[in-house]
Amino acid sequence: MLRLRTAPACTRPLVLATLLLSLPWAAQANDYPTEARVDYVLGCMASNGNNYLTMQKCSCSIDVIAEHLPYESYEQVETVLGMQDQRGELGVLFRTERGMQDQVDALNRAQADANLRCF
Repeated sequence: MLRLRTAPACTRPLVLATLLLSLPWAAQANDYPTEARVDYVLGCMASNGNNYLTMQKCSCSIDVIAEHLPYESYEQVETVLGMQDQRGELGVLFRTERGMQDQVDALNRAQADANLRCF
């Protein structure tokens, strides 16, 4: 009879964590720097209430967004959104460029999913 050897109980969480981090979505979700996550959570809390429950919901929200968008895309969208408020030709460019609007729409979809899952 062939007997499979299992890992000792104390190493099982480590094995599980290693397996989870090797999944493609896990690597993508973890590419957001801490500063970006904290900035998002602080802004979210300022909009939704400064309490512990809101902090948990906002932290969940950025995690869901990170599942949908790699950090590079998130950073580009944040830049586009900031530039859309500019007056003159520069602001018009960021409000009307189709490729940029597609990125904003992707963030909006990610935020909608985050709202459903976290709030």
